[in-house]
Amino acid sequence: MTITFVSNYINHHQLPFCDAIYEQLGDKFTFLQSIPIEEERINIGWDNEGEKRPYVRFLYNNEKLLNLLIESDILLVGWSGVPKVESTVIKRLKRGKPTFRISERIYKTGRWKVISPRGLYYRFREFTRFRQHPYYLLCIGTYVAADFKLLQAFPNKKYRWGYFPKTYHYDEELWQKKEATNIVQICWAGRFIPLKHPEYMIKLATDLRDQGYTFHLHMIGSGEMENQLHQTSTNLGLNEIITFHGKQSPENVRQIMEQCHIFALTSNHIEGWGAVLSEAMNSGMAVVASTHAGATQFLIDNGSNGFYYKKGDYNELLTLTKQLLDNPTLRTKFAKNAYHTITNLWNAERAATLLLKACNKILNDEDIVPEINGPLSIAPLIKP
Repeated sequence: MTITFVSNYINHHQLPFCDAIYEQLGDKFTFLQSIPIEEERINIGWDNEGEKRPYVRFLYNNEKLLNLLIESDILLVGWSGVPKVESTVIKRLKRGKPTFRISERIYKTGRWKVISPRGLYYRFREFTRFRQHPYYLLCIGTYVAADFKLLQAFPNKKYRWGYFPKTYHYDEELWQKKEATNIVQICWAGRFIPLKHPEYMIKLATDLRDQGYTFHLHMIGSGEMENQLHQTSTNLGLNEIITFHGKQSPENVRQIMEQCHIFALTSNHIEGWGAVLSEAMNSGMAVVASTHAGATQFLIDNGSNGFYYKKGDYNELLTLTKQLLDNPTLRTKFAKNAYHTITNLWNAERAATLLLKACNKILNDEDIVPEINGPLSIAPLIKP
């Protein structure tokens, strides 16, 4: 079995999954990178180490590699940003060759766009007309299946999926270190941009302080709102309880997370997934996450391995964070359950094994048997 995965570029959120596929398939697996990694991504701490992997090849240097999109037994299609990739994928679909579309939401900025005649033409061309073909959707986010349902695409072929950062395995020492810390450490990580709502954390720190809570807040990242956040923190007298770490490598982010107890994900509906949530859970933190982010309702079993709050409701974020500050036992329970959710269910190695099993079923003209939970389980039709 040969598998080609085509996407814009390889990054640290995709590497563990691709490494796991390569470990099982060897040279029969290819990651086809369609464009060079963006300078903006490198500036916020991403690297291009993935481009050195033996299975990575570069379409932007050699268009003859488009043939792989036709010839491979199985094709995984992410967002490529290259029209020739889409036209070649369509040629493949016309031949009835098995293909997985890996997608975040297509109507992040408004489902009303479904009525656009131009948009409908392209969506029909790429998705709907192949609804009876061996064409499957891997949904990166809670609301993806509902978006594609509007197009009547991928009937009974929509599955949960995600991004799979590197999974760390810890021993009891991690929990002992967390429990030995007298001051609860709260963490937030991401780009300082409006869709991530980092300003919520400044407000949260202010309200918690004013209500008598003892804690320390770690803000990891950089971006257009950075100066504003620093200034607001200073004006409100928060500098002693907030550390701004600036942009960090993925490895350094994990090291900071390992020292923390609570993680907040405050993104709005533009956040297609939010891989930082997986990293936080894997690092043993109790999470409070907005349901607007695509990953939240796939990863969080509300009240069991974390909390989620709805509709970007700041007051609910505050209330749930206070519950975790007030209840160390609950905090530890959530943290350990979150850790096991990643190490046992939502990780690259398991995703790769399940996908290869599904591919073998398809190539043997058998139906995919959906998982009960986690990757390759049936994606629910949840409206945003």
